[in-house]
Amino acid sequence: MIANRKYLFLLLFSAAIGHSARAQIDTNVLKKFVFPLNRQLYNGYVDEEQNNILKYDGKADQQLIISANDEINYRATQAITIKTDWLQYRIETDSGLNHTQKVRYVQGLKSLLQTMQTGWRAKLISPINLPASIEAYNNCIELDKEGIGIDGYIRQLEYEVAYPVAKSIAFEKNSGFTKARNELVLKYCILHPEKTLPTLRDNPNMPFADSLIRTLDKRKFARQIYDFAQAGDHLGALIRNITDDVFIKTIARMARSRSGQQYFPFLDEIVNDKLTIEEIDSVKDDSLLYYRMLVKTQLSYVRRAINKDTAFEFRALTDKLVKRAKEFFVNEINGLHYEPAEVRFKSIQPMTAEELYYLAVSSEGSIYTSSFVKGVYPLMMKKCNNKGDSLLMLVGFDKYRKFIKMAAGYNTLGNFLSTFPPAVNPGEEDAARTLMRAFVKNLEKSEGAEDAVDVADSYASIAESLKPMADDMLKNIRDNYKRNEMAGNKKGKAVYMILEKLFLSADSTRKIDLTAELGIPPVYEVPYNSLVNDSGRVIMQVFFYGDKDGQSIFRGFLGTFSNSNWKIVDSSKWVTINSVKGKPVSIYANKPLPEEGGEDEEAQKQLCSYLQKNKLYPVVTIHRGHSYTAPSTIEQMAATSKVVFLGSCGGYLIMKDALEVSPDAHIIFTKQIGDTRVNRPFFQLLTDKIRSGNNIEWISFWKELDKMARSEDFEDYVPPHKNLGALFIKAYKIAMGEE
Repeated sequence: MIANRKYLFLLLFSAAIGHSARAQIDTNVLKKFVFPLNRQLYNGYVDEEQNNILKYDGKADQQLIISANDEINYRATQAITIKTDWLQYRIETDSGLNHTQKVRYVQGLKSLLQTMQTGWRAKLISPINLPASIEAYNNCIELDKEGIGIDGYIRQLEYEVAYPVAKSIAFEKNSGFTKARNELVLKYCILHPEKTLPTLRDNPNMPFADSLIRTLDKRKFARQIYDFAQAGDHLGALIRNITDDVFIKTIARMARSRSGQQYFPFLDEIVNDKLTIEEIDSVKDDSLLYYRMLVKTQLSYVRRAINKDTAFEFRALTDKLVKRAKEFFVNEINGLHYEPAEVRFKSIQPMTAEELYYLAVSSEGSIYTSSFVKGVYPLMMKKCNNKGDSLLMLVGFDKYRKFIKMAAGYNTLGNFLSTFPPAVNPGEEDAARTLMRAFVKNLEKSEGAEDAVDVADSYASIAESLKPMADDMLKNIRDNYKRNEMAGNKKGKAVYMILEKLFLSADSTRKIDLTAELGIPPVYEVPYNSLVNDSGRVIMQVFFYGDKDGQSIFRGFLGTFSNSNWKIVDSSKWVTINSVKGKPVSIYANKPLPEEGGEDEEAQKQLCSYLQKNKLYPVVTIHRGHSYTAPSTIEQMAATSKVVFLGSCGGYLIMKDALEVSPDAHIIFTKQIGDTRVNRPFFQLLTDKIRSGNNIEWISFWKELDKMARSEDFEDYVPPHKNLGALFIKAYKIAMGEE
């Protein structure tokens, strides 16, 4: 029992309990009782755990506060003090128990209290269940004394009550102990179906395992079942041996095959006998035919989704489609950008309009401007007889916002909409206008914010070349805000309010202050004072990659700083470029060592470690690699980054990931392959302004850069103040309370 200092509290509690207690607890008896010497140590351990639990709320007093409800706190405190003490007393004074049994029950009580605390910390159980668990432990002692298995009783309890009882060492010799533990596993799996398979893996030989697997929601856990079916352990074999469930049997067959990843996107079609594994086998080694099957299945799933029938693993199919489009076709035509059109676009000539459409929307952020404008788009329009409305109907308007955003960015939206039929009757709205009204409608219903980001990203391009359409978009945005305001939709109001402010800010004559309007950091300027560290120095980091292009660009990069303003310090893995004149600036760039052995990756890692160790935190991060290496740069870039140059990486996910690392970052990207004729003067202008102690004012900066960059590709570069997608993400997170 807890030491005598607590007995005044016990007396008060005893008076409060009165006749309402199931059995009158005489605290005077507890106070006078002395444990036998041969069991004092064991009971002392219980007292220690009682004190530990009373400290759980952060206060070393005689009350346990686990809730804002006084009644709950009262019951919990009573359970850990009076009821636990009384349980110790009853065990010790039970003449029907021998020494060994008493030791076992007292040690079991200690393990019960310890398990409760570990369960609370792991969020497996709630402290609110403490009284019920202690009562359940007492009841299990009574069953155990009578030689009755505890499993039937445990089966009736809620998981959080049963958890510490079934885990207690007191009942290891009980005839129902193993079954009780199994019951606990079953309760946990029913309560947390997403953890069923990992739990069954860690608890092999559960008698109900195969039945439990059959009850899993196939739509939610198909991928999990597939992954665990591949394993060579007991659970993997169990899943593979289930033959009376068509779904699980199909997944198990895929898991046994080396080509399982190629079958998996078609799971729904296979299960429903619309496609066979043999049919997939006939095309899986042909890049075009396999891609064609992916597109055909995507269209089938889209039509079903319109009717509220979501296919199994729809996301897996879409992900595979995106991956195949990029790896087998877009990367190829990008890589042949210096070749004649008949060579460059040969691989996509056999494709249908729908297949070309998915090629486009699957490659946001990676398809070059010329690949889209000179190859995919004109061929797609030719294949659909130059009828944009027919094309969208063929694809069930799937991802149409993404396509409109891309068409706007590549300056083909006007042409695309011109292929829509005019209004039939005077005063009616034409089809193109109806489409653009739908483009900005119901954004509050979309999952996440990607659709709204697509709308935001499209506006700057539309405002530049299609002014009447931009005016219509602004009006439609305002109409949708009013609709959501009347409905009291928080997300809708946030989305449309932010879009309106961003659209207005795109017109510099309106002088919209987005910091004041949306609460986001300044977007038109990066003050010099925000870039300097405690020693007055500005730290920059450049990420190079070890392919042939990276090695060539690195040599040109060093040439930019081979003048009297800078000093280059060479080391084995990186170079340091320090300013000699003007303000202190240090630029750290890893060497583009050969990528084949991962030497460039190791150089980046060592440089990042060096900067971290020496508390040199970069505020400017430059990505000098292909778009597919951008995620690696983002993963390693410093959270202190204020200016981030990402090259040809304008996709939603890339921007979102960059802003996750550094929410205040000003992001520059290009919709095209990076052009040295733009990149080199950009970096030269940026470093010269910082070395001179000037603020980076993006509007004037961009005008200067336009004069320096002698390239027609300059118009594909997007400055931070026109990167409306990134600005939307920042403002949306603030508006929705995510920051």
